[in-house]
Amino acid sequence: MEMDAASGDGGGRVPVAIVTGSSQRLGACTVKHLHQAGYSVIIHYRKSQAQAEELAQSLNSVCPDSAATLQADLTKGDTEKMAKELIDAAAQKWGRLDVLVNNASDFFPTPLGTVDGDQWKTVMGSNLKAPFFLSQAAIPHLKATKGCIINMADIHGQRPLSGYSVYCIAKAGLIMSTMALAKDLAPDIRVNAVAPGAILWPDHEYDVNNSLSRIPMSRQGSPEDIAKAIIFLVKEAPYVTGQVLPVDGGRSLSQ
Repeated sequence: MEMDAASGDGGGRVPVAIVTGSSQRLGACTVKHLHQAGYSVIIHYRKSQAQAEELAQSLNSVCPDSAATLQADLTKGDTEKMAKELIDAAAQKWGRLDVLVNNASDFFPTPLGTVDGDQWKTVMGSNLKAPFFLSQAAIPHLKATKGCIINMADIHGQRPLSGYSVYCIAKAGLIMSTMALAKDLAPDIRVNAVAPGAILWPDHEYDVNNSLSRIPMSRQGSPEDIAKAIIFLVKEAPYVTGQVLPVDGGRSLSQ
C-alpha cells in the first residue's frame, strides 16, 4: 500500500472520505466536491499516479494536509486483504473515516460468445467484489463515526445495455449489495447508491446519438451532477438508506 509522504494528525475532528478510482473523471469531481464540503479526502488510484498526486497537491494548496493519495489494484490478487489494507491506511491517515465512495469501475463491451474468464473477473472485481470487501473492511471505522457508504451504480444495473452483459450483471449485484448492506448495517451506517446515466462517454467506441435520443432532458449530464447527488446523500439525507438515486435526465423512464 502506497500513501503520500504527508503525516496525519492522528485523530482529527475534520471528517474524512475515501473515493476509489478518484484520480480523474467522476471520481476526481466527487473528491473536489467533498473537499469543498469540508472533508479531508483520500484519493485512491490504480495506475494514474501522476493525476492523483496533481489533484492532491491542488487541494492541499487550498487547505494544507487535507488530501492524500493511496494506490491499490483491487482487481488482482487477494481482494479481501488489499481492501482491508486500503481502508485501514485511509482511516489511519487522519485517525478516522466517515465516508466510503465506491467509485472505481471497469466498463467495456462484453458481447456474448466472446466473454472470457479474465473479462468476467475484471468487471465483476471492480464493480462488485471490491466494493463489497471495501465496505466490509470499513464497518468498524464507519460505525465509530456514524458514517456512510455510497456506491456508484448505473441505470444499466436495472435496465440492461446491449453488448455489456457482464457490466450490467455486476452493477445489478452492486444495487442489491447496496440494499442488503443498508439493512444489515442500520442504524449505525447508511448505505446508498447513485446511478448515473449519460454523464461521461467511455473511451472506447460508443453510440452517443442513440443514447442522447432516449433522454427526456435532451442533453448529457455533467460530473458535477453526480458529485452533488453524492454530497446530498452524504450530508443532507440522514434518514435515507438503502436507496438508489438515478441521475440520468429521465433516461430510466425510457425503455
